Amino acid sequence: MSRDLICLLCPNGCHLTMEVQEERSVQLQGNLCEKGMDFVRTVLDVDKTIVREMPCAYGNDTIREIAMLWGISFRDVCPRLIPDGSPERTLFRVVIEDASGARFVLEQIPASAYLAKMRIIQSLEFLSRNGLTRIMPYRADRDGNHIRSVDRGLWQLVPFIHGVPLDRETYLYEGWRAEVLSRFLIELREKSRGIPFFSLEETFSIRSYIYALVGQIEKNAPDLMPRITPVLAFLEEDFMNVCDRLPVAFCHGDYHPLNVIWGKKDILSVIDWEFSGIKPEIYDLVNMVGCLGIEHPASLVRDLVRNLIAQLKAADLYAPVSWDCFVDFVVAMRFAWLSEWLRKDDREMIDLELDFMALLLNNRDMLSREWSV
Repeated sequence: MSRDLICLLCPNGCHLTMEVQEERSVQLQGNLCEKGMDFVRTVLDVDKTIVREMPCAYGNDTIREIAMLWGISFRDVCPRLIPDGSPERTLFRVVIEDASGARFVLEQIPASAYLAKMRIIQSLEFLSRNGLTRIMPYRADRDGNHIRSVDRGLWQLVPFIHGVPLDRETYLYEGWRAEVLSRFLIELREKSRGIPFFSLEETFSIRSYIYALVGQIEKNAPDLMPRITPVLAFLEEDFMNVCDRLPVAFCHGDYHPLNVIWGKKDILSVIDWEFSGIKPEIYDLVNMVGCLGIEHPASLVRDLVRNLIAQLKAADLYAPVSWDCFVDFVVAMRFAWLSEWLRKDDREMIDLELDFMALLLNNRDMLSREWSV
């Protein structure tokens, strides 16, 4: 039996592959430290013998050598500090501290991600030069290079920001967050005009995405189709006919509260730009509202969501046609998240996502009234 996991016991977020070979033996690949073995034992809930196949932890000397490429006088690793954002975006990451006490996140990236990472780096540089605040561009070395190669590994560096953790029980209902979240989207629209790294030919099509995903589900997980078919039929009534003609703009692409580093009353930085690009202009708001709703459906009609929608309507940020299909777009966007849970074979989240889609469908008229769309 083979399983793929993301280790949660340290900031590295290692991609683990484990193969259960016999009753008391597991072969493990991908862990960069000993905690990977502890994590696997926890997942298996047994005291199996772990055979670690590819040891490749980075010691302080290696990290010091890499940090020096950016002119950083390395002092120590900060193992108790976990960078915000998804660990799946990197092969290895660690918070380091220099001699002055400044902290940075040092990340190793896959070679296959080089072009995509460079586009993110260039986009953040462009937005920063245009005056967009609440972002943190990657650091360049003395020669202007943002990604450096060390022993055939690719590395990048960004300042570490220590934020205020979200209270997962209360933040969904805190209306003050709407003001700063909407302000960022308004500024992003203004400061991203003319961004040169994306073309209209690359515009994301949620319609094409959904049909491709449903085709895969029909082939590989047909047991889910009775729950998916009503959602697809609902979207085909109107949304699928108009979604590819909606006005487009540059979007963050994964805008939700966990991709924000929060201060006490403001955003310190918006992170994880891997899905940025030209998309329907209302895409980021759609994703934000859906992510809040799946955390707890009651939040859909509480202050944070209602204020966020009201403030963006007042700012006249989106065209009327975008608002007309807003509720339907929230439903459609959940297919992107369903794809993530299918990739991870997370049955609990697959069921939760499908239940959430059904809830949105059953309450569409009520949500339209509450949101005045």
